[in-house]
Amino acid sequence: MENILSVLIFFPLIAALLGILVKKETIRVYGLTVAAIEFLLSLWLWFAFDPANSGFQFIEYVPLVSDFGINYYLGVDGISLFIVIMAALITLIGIISLGEVKDLKNMIISLLLLETAMIGVFVSLDAIVFYLFWEFSLVPMLYIIGYWGGEKRLYAAIKFFLYTFAGSLIMLVGMLYIAYVYQSVAGVWSFSLTDWYALVLPISVQKWLFWAFFLGFAIKVPMFPFHTWLPYAHGQAPTVGSVILAAVLLKMGTYGFVRFSLPLFPDAAVAYIMPVGVIALIMIIYTAMVAYAQKDMKQVIAYSSISHMGVIVLGTFAMNAVGITGSIFLMLSHGIVSGALFLLVGVIYDRRHTKLMSEFGGLASVMPRYAVIFGIMLMASVGLPLTIGFVGEYLSLAGFFRVAPVMTLIGGTSIILGAVYMLTLYKKTFFGPVTKEENKKLFDLNAREMTALIPLVAIVIWLGVYPKPVLVPIDNSVKALVSFMQEKAQTPEAKAIIHVSTSSKEAK
Repeated sequence: MENILSVLIFFPLIAALLGILVKKETIRVYGLTVAAIEFLLSLWLWFAFDPANSGFQFIEYVPLVSDFGINYYLGVDGISLFIVIMAALITLIGIISLGEVKDLKNMIISLLLLETAMIGVFVSLDAIVFYLFWEFSLVPMLYIIGYWGGEKRLYAAIKFFLYTFAGSLIMLVGMLYIAYVYQSVAGVWSFSLTDWYALVLPISVQKWLFWAFFLGFAIKVPMFPFHTWLPYAHGQAPTVGSVILAAVLLKMGTYGFVRFSLPLFPDAAVAYIMPVGVIALIMIIYTAMVAYAQKDMKQVIAYSSISHMGVIVLGTFAMNAVGITGSIFLMLSHGIVSGALFLLVGVIYDRRHTKLMSEFGGLASVMPRYAVIFGIMLMASVGLPLTIGFVGEYLSLAGFFRVAPVMTLIGGTSIILGAVYMLTLYKKTFFGPVTKEENKKLFDLNAREMTALIPLVAIVIWLGVYPKPVLVPIDNSVKALVSFMQEKAQTPEAKAIIHVSTSSKEAK
């Protein structure tokens, strides 16, 4: 299919605009149909993708503002392919999970608009087009939190918007400067990433540009100390908002590191491995401890999300194929597992209108199906072998171990700390006697909820047992990226760190 990437981007957008004309009585079926078609199209993308080709595929190129080198330039490789599929899947699952919400029509339209923005970010190879989709993603999420959120929804929505918007403005300055440098070297303007990759920037310039992009991506992740917007956003957002925020939107930041920061500034990235590693360790340990102290189930998972994103950052800045491949797989793993956990919290909130652990206890005897699925996702979250969480976490830590063994051992405590707060949550919520009379009358998962959760359970087990179909395309593109970074690096230290750890055989 020609122009498949444009179809994936604009089909939800057109459907959202046409959705204005759809009657409220049929909007749920309409939204499900659109999201299902979009997901099937993303699967076709996987089917047609050549895993042996490490470069960009399905390329589309249309000049927009030729005088300034701004072009509609799209493409996917193994790094972005599965994130696109996950974005389509999570949107479909989110729409399936929608219960009785006020103004369902506008909610579905907002989700379809958000899907357009998310997929646009992950397939754009022109910096300006990337930036436009990046900023556009803020609008529907701002509306979702601000309109359908909790009591402090406006505060949470505004804080989310201001933090991420401020970071992206600094990133925009960096983009404009790189385009200026390219113009001074090549004689023409260009915002094409593939053109930018050919630039060999002085190390002093790399360093300040690295931090310009780092701020934009770090706030989105969110990395310490810019993380404070996320617990508010999760706490106030409706369930579907939390699901998409955790599963997809946070990955824009770590994806940006891989797509921009590492190949554009390899020497600066190597120079700042230790500072970034320290920040990641703070994310892992500090937020895990904060998660343990929470009384609200949703806040436990929110802080847990930040802790796991710290492991993704470690893998990303391992500067070798093992770690970066692990970090990308962990992006997928975290998206599936955290999305499912937020869905599960939403299930119990719909029934009891509270998320406090003290209000529950003994749910395993009242809601056995719910308890089993929650238990599976909990084990995947803490990285139990044969679940999806283990694969990415192991590879990320193994990759960073080759750069900083001691820091990796400290980071490995994420597994122990994660087990502590997640098992504590499970114990308080599901075990023991049913102490609240209201909980005795709770009904188990219904057909709609099972339809949303069972596919995620299947993915957690399938990719935990047999991750090869996903790992191979990712690894091929990552190896090409690392090889390019090694060739582009200017300092002997950068060449050594990137080169020595490129593969397990070389490391040995």
